[in-house]
Amino acid sequence: MRPALTRYRGTDFYCDVAIPDPAALEVVHEDERVLAFHHTRPFWQVHLVVVPKRHIASLTAAGPEDAEDLRAVLATVTDVARQVEREHGAAAVLTNLGEYQDSKHLHVHVHSGPRLRSS
Repeated sequence: MRPALTRYRGTDFYCDVAIPDPAALEVVHEDERVLAFHHTRPFWQVHLVVVPKRHIASLTAAGPEDAEDLRAVLATVTDVARQVEREHGAAAVLTNLGEYQDSKHLHVHVHSGPRLRSS
């Protein structure tokens, strides 16, 4: 993993690092609207992240103009979660809002297995 991925201290990791440089990530899906990859600092044994490539601050900040991107994100989350469930027997899907959201860019976690760390 590149040092920039582990030392990042900004507010939008996805716009600043992940989307401009997907080669630095373990990507599982990429198209014109969505990027999905293994989390760079996983909290769970299996931990993937799905993000829209266009900046949307959060799920609750999304508006009608974001509908196509949200549909694409949800379709990718469904595919990724289905694969995780098939391979590991279970999957959870999570997004954070407000103070719970470290990176101020909509992102959805797909995870399975035991928690590896608390923060």
